[in-house]
Amino acid sequence: MKKIENIKKPNFLKKLFFKLCWIIGFDIIDQSNLNLPTLGKPANDNLSSLGVKNISIPLGETKITRTVESLDIIIKTCTSINLVTQNKKRIFEKDKAEYTFRSINSIINSLKFNENDLKKIKIKIYIIDHNSKKEDLVKIENNLKKTNIKFEILNLDLEKFDEIKTLNKNNPSIEKNMKSTMASIRSSFDLAKRKSSDLVYFVEDDYIHKKESIFEMVSAYEKISSEQNKELFICPTDYPYLYKKLDNSQILIGNKYHWRTVNESLLTFLTSKSLIDKYWNDLVLMSENEHVPFETPLHNIYEKEICISPIPSLTMHCTNINSIFGLSPNVDWIKLWDENETQDR
Repeated sequence: MKKIENIKKPNFLKKLFFKLCWIIGFDIIDQSNLNLPTLGKPANDNLSSLGVKNISIPLGETKITRTVESLDIIIKTCTSINLVTQNKKRIFEKDKAEYTFRSINSIINSLKFNENDLKKIKIKIYIIDHNSKKEDLVKIENNLKKTNIKFEILNLDLEKFDEIKTLNKNNPSIEKNMKSTMASIRSSFDLAKRKSSDLVYFVEDDYIHKKESIFEMVSAYEKISSEQNKELFICPTDYPYLYKKLDNSQILIGNKYHWRTVNESLLTFLTSKSLIDKYWNDLVLMSENEHVPFETPLHNIYEKEICISPIPSLTMHCTNINSIFGLSPNVDWIKLWDENETQDR
C-alpha cells in the first residue's frame, strides 16, 4: 500500500513573508519542521557561507569580518622512519609508508568533501619529503595528480642545516632522526614565510583526517577570529592528555563542532601568516635547539595567543596505543582508517 504523507505546505501569506525576509537579508526558522525556508535547508544542515556569515542554531548569525583568502597545507613526510625517538609500533601495526599514504589521502578526501564550499579559497598542498623510497613518492604524486588540487613535492636538503643542535641521546640513529625532523620543521616554516599569504596548515604524516576536517577548521577560524578580533592557532586533534589535566578552558562554537582553548599542542597545527611573521623567532627555535618538551617555544606563544582544539577530534593521530598523544576519545578509529585507504592505480 502506498504511504500517503501529510505535508504542511506554507500558505500564500507565509510564502510572501518568507520571500520578504529573504529580500531584506533575514534568515528565519519554521519551528514546525525546523527548516530555514529563506535558505531552503533544514536547520541541521550546513547553514554557513565562508567569507560571509556563520549560522549556529540556536545561537544565531555571526557576520564574518575575518575572511580566509588562501590555505597552504604543508605536509612533512618520511616513509622510511617509523617513530623518530621510539622503537614502539603504531596502532594497526603497518609499515610507516601506509600512514603517510592514508594521511595525505584523508586530506584529499576532506578537500573533495567540501569542494564547493571551499572553492572561494586558493588551496595548495606542499610535500616536504626526507628520505622516502622513490616508489612511495611516485605513489604520492600519482594520488595527487588524480585531483584538481595544486601541489608541489620538495626534497629536504639536510646539508643546509648543520647548525641544528640535538640533545645527546647516546644513540646516533635517534639523534640523526631528530636532526632530520628539526630540519623538516625549519623547511616548512621557511616555505610558509616565502610562499604563504594567509592560513598555513602544518601537518605531520601520521594524522588521518575526518572528511569534514578542513572545512570545519577554516569555518571555525573565520567565525572565532571574527568574534574575538584576533588571529588564532588551531590544533585539529583532541589529544587524550588534555583529559589528564585540570587546566581551565573556554568553550567556543565553530561550525559543527565545539572547540576549547588549550595551551599545548604537537606540531600539527594551523595558523595565519601574520602570526608566523609575528612569532618567527620563537617558532624557529624549535628547529635550532631541541627542547624538552620539543614544542616548548610553541607553548610559550599560546600563553599570549588563542589556541583551540575540537571536541570531538577532527583527526586521528596514529601513534602507539598507549601514548597520551595518540588516539582521541569518542572517535570511530577503524572506520576512519578504512575509509582513507589509498588504492593503487
